[in-house]
Amino acid sequence: MMKDTYTDFKAEILKMTKIDLNSYKEAQMKRRIDSLIQKRGIKGYPNYINALKTDTEVFDEFINYITINVSEFYRNTDQWELMDKQFIPDLINRFGKRLKIWSAACSTGDEPYSLVMALSRHIPLNQIKIYATDLDKTVMGKAKVGLYNAKSIAGVPADFKKKYFTQVGPSFQISDEIKSRVEFHEHNLLKDPYQKNYDFIVCRNVLIYFTEEAKNEVFKKFSDSLKEGGLLFIGSTEQIMNYKDIGLKRENSFYYRKETK
Repeated sequence: MMKDTYTDFKAEILKMTKIDLNSYKEAQMKRRIDSLIQKRGIKGYPNYINALKTDTEVFDEFINYITINVSEFYRNTDQWELMDKQFIPDLINRFGKRLKIWSAACSTGDEPYSLVMALSRHIPLNQIKIYATDLDKTVMGKAKVGLYNAKSIAGVPADFKKKYFTQVGPSFQISDEIKSRVEFHEHNLLKDPYQKNYDFIVCRNVLIYFTEEAKNEVFKKFSDSLKEGGLLFIGSTEQIMNYKDIGLKRENSFYYRKETK
């Protein structure tokens, strides 16, 4: 039987899920997990591992819990206005209308669906395709359902709210015509290979929870995944300190362009 230490617990989780808890800030993550175990009334890590292996509800709760899901449509609206006025026209000018776009760590779908709406001002809906990924199947399940509360969609432009959302009780359902433009896949930013030749990558307010080493590795992989002239859009809580070293040029606080050689 495994020892009752957090180190052994992390090793077991890595074997079971391919999630490397060493890449998260230790004190913060251990505290979150310990409170989850306590809430379940389980004694010790070995018993919790056993519960994760035998009870799908416990397992799904754990994955949902350690994956950070703080998301909203059009988060930091000024950055989306900049995208609309400056960066989408620029990308179309460089690469045409059939853009290859990745929404990484997409959580409950707010971000890729926001992207579809933002792009729809410039490109016919049937030409838009967003590749969206997350580690957590549970949140991607929620994304596919597409039901959101009023707070989540507060930043959505009024015309889109009217056109693409239907009120269902206190919640709002996003339309199938927006949902059909997004393809969801499970992906671990720290472990899985990255596809290449993206015109635009969006990954916001996720990497703040990673160690500096993990963060640098992910930003480097994003840079390698972009076409020359392609863009990376990050969150308002993040910055790329060594952007020049990884072949990026800073276009604005949160937009970085892959340098052309």
